Amino acid sequence: MGFERSDTTGGQNTALALKILVAGGFGVGKTTLVGAVSEIRPLRTEELLSEAGQTVDDTDGLDHKTTTTVAMDFGRITIRAGLSLYLFGTPGQDRFWFLWDELSQGALGAVVLADTRRLEDCFPAVDYFEHRSIPFVVAVNCFTGARAYGAHEVSRALDLDRGTPVVLCDARDRDSGKEVLVRLVEYAGRMHTARLLDSVG
Repeated sequence: MGFERSDTTGGQNTALALKILVAGGFGVGKTTLVGAVSEIRPLRTEELLSEAGQTVDDTDGLDHKTTTTVAMDFGRITIRAGLSLYLFGTPGQDRFWFLWDELSQGALGAVVLADTRRLEDCFPAVDYFEHRSIPFVVAVNCFTGARAYGAHEVSRALDLDRGTPVVLCDARDRDSGKEVLVRLVEYAGRMHTARLLDSVG
């Protein structure tokens, strides 16, 4: 189910740590989200965009984008006493997707960040998690100046499986990001319970 239990007080309390992926297209706000919600200084593997990468990285609409994640982002947030989330932000460009299989091992679920100005960029992440039966929510990062769309419109545009949550968020805001993560944990918990019951039945 993508978690670890660690004894932190000499056997008195058992902490639950869940692994969550944060995925989506290039420049959608994955590093920003991890940094905003993490209670520790996030680990980042960002490098400056190079001229060589201009031929393979689609930066249309990302005029102020100067860096890119080349391995992963890592952060941690405590949802409540005894429950922490370890966040792994995935690289967005096609050439780094070979890392996704390693990062997804043991994950409870994923957040797929979406930008309605470049909605097609999150199709690969949606397909990846659907094909591997990894529970995920789509979090629409509401960029300033972007046209507003409702959750139902985004769900239809992405042709999501029925019941897959779509939430609106501001990746820069800690409380907004935390709400997304809580929604994912609740949804993934229901999915895992349903699968367990199906396997028993």
